[in-house]
Amino acid sequence: MSQIQKNLNQAGIVLPTPAAPIANYVGTVIAGNLLVISGQLCLGADGKLDAAHRGKLGNDVSLEAGQAAARLCAINLLAQASIALGGNLDRIRRCVRLGGFINANPTYAQIPQVMNGASDLIVQVLGDIGRHARSTVGVAQLPLDCAVEIEAMFDISQD
Repeated sequence: MSQIQKNLNQAGIVLPTPAAPIANYVGTVIAGNLLVISGQLCLGADGKLDAAHRGKLGNDVSLEAGQAAARLCAINLLAQASIALGGNLDRIRRCVRLGGFINANPTYAQIPQVMNGASDLIVQVLGDIGRHARSTVGVAQLPLDCAVEIEAMFDISQD
């Protein structure tokens, strides 16, 4: 069993079936050694959005719920990666970048802390190769009124 799978098991994470795109795009693109994953929402393993992860940070959603939502987005990123890589997450050589979109009121100042929910999960599961560059921005609205959406870029082997 790979170290990544061991880390997932140790964290009690079972990767869900990835959500299908909701518009005219694809969930993943492989270009050379890069795996680019479209923005993933904070959907649970059942494919549904928990009420605690709906709305705006600073209004309807607490910091802790926002971090949990970001963590779900990261799990969904890994689920997409697993499908794109034929179930072999060991092909990931590095998480290059995470991009986070936080549905927040204009004065909400804890946007980086919300994104840590995803960053922490990626490092927990991937170890040192999970350390990444990132951008995080507050936005006025997200699909399905989700609190968080996250996209990713991974360096992968061609195996």
